[in-house]
Amino acid sequence: MGDRSAAGRLLDALRDAVRPPALTTDDERAASRLELFFDLAFVLVVAELAIALREDVTLHGELLFAGLFTVVWWSWVSATLYANRFDHDDLVYRVYKLTSMAAVIGMAASATEATGERFGIFVACQLVMRATLLLQYHRAYRHVVAARPIARLYLAGAGIGAVLWAVSLLVPRPVAFGLWAAAVLVEALVPLLATRHSADVPLHVQHLPERFALFVILVLGESVAGIAHGLYDAEWAPSAIPVALLCFVLAAALWWSYFDLAGARAKRLLNEVGAERSDHSHDVYVFGQLPLTLALATVGAGIELAVVQSGAGEVPAGTRLLVAGGVAVYLVSMTLTDSGMSRGTRRGWWWPLAAAVLAALDAALELPAVLVVGVLAGLLVAVVLVGTAERVTGRLDVDPV
Repeated sequence: MGDRSAAGRLLDALRDAVRPPALTTDDERAASRLELFFDLAFVLVVAELAIALREDVTLHGELLFAGLFTVVWWSWVSATLYANRFDHDDLVYRVYKLTSMAAVIGMAASATEATGERFGIFVACQLVMRATLLLQYHRAYRHVVAARPIARLYLAGAGIGAVLWAVSLLVPRPVAFGLWAAAVLVEALVPLLATRHSADVPLHVQHLPERFALFVILVLGESVAGIAHGLYDAEWAPSAIPVALLCFVLAAALWWSYFDLAGARAKRLLNEVGAERSDHSHDVYVFGQLPLTLALATVGAGIELAVVQSGAGEVPAGTRLLVAGGVAVYLVSMTLTDSGMSRGTRRGWWWPLAAAVLAALDAALELPAVLVVGVLAGLLVAVVLVGTAERVTGRLDVDPV
């Protein structure tokens, strides 16, 4: 009798642990501990991709880095967009999320050889992530009647994407990479279609900027780690120390400019739109994060190389271009996202122009790395100072991220 009673309590506990999904867009909530745990796996992937870029500082290496980063970023976004609407943290959801996390760890372990010897493993991990996403949206489709139109769209997108990834295993490599790009493009169309055809099931505008801000932190971590690893590998050479210090100022200014200015401004614009329906601003915000975080990851990879190579006495032009070009793209992304979300042109285009001019001058004159990094750090500090003054005077409306 006691055994049956214990078994009954266990069954009751399991029933309580398994709950049907529901829309969570009206709840006051922040990123969950499970989401933070999930993000740890993406730290590994970004770090591995940065290693591959540092080993091949060429146009081919940068394009390969950008392509793989986009694939990885979209995997993270796909999981985040589902959680943004349907994260109800029951047992089934946790199993799906942890299964996806295991696939991300597999992506990290195969990322540096994703287009070579570990091609099949990388594709298999992508298929696992899409399979769990399909199961999650199918579950939402069954239980959340109001969300069926949007769930149907995501099911179609993830299903087509999974087929394209699977077919890429059977075709020659150049064609396979085209199928990877097609899969991401098809899936990326879904949020755009959802905005126009399922606007009554909006994104959670409180949760969304917090999640993307956490991904920015994740990517900025590559710069911080790069400074430490660079100093270690340079054996604290006197010529490496000033470059490392300036790189730290640059990384700190990048953090400051995003969390006090760019990210805070974007959150303000999201809140102005409101949470009642999806909007054009949501799309601009989500997709504007790709070039921004790609640029930050590129800067992080370049920083480590700049510190190490300055210790050896010479920093090649490719390394300096990674840092200067990354900063320029970051500033362009900030400005474009703000202009797109506010549907107006703001001042401030001269910031990315200044970074681009510096990169061009460096390419022509072969400037010392300490000068290039120093000017970039000074430029970002100026961005922060001017932006802070605009906040204080009320010319720039922001909401803390």
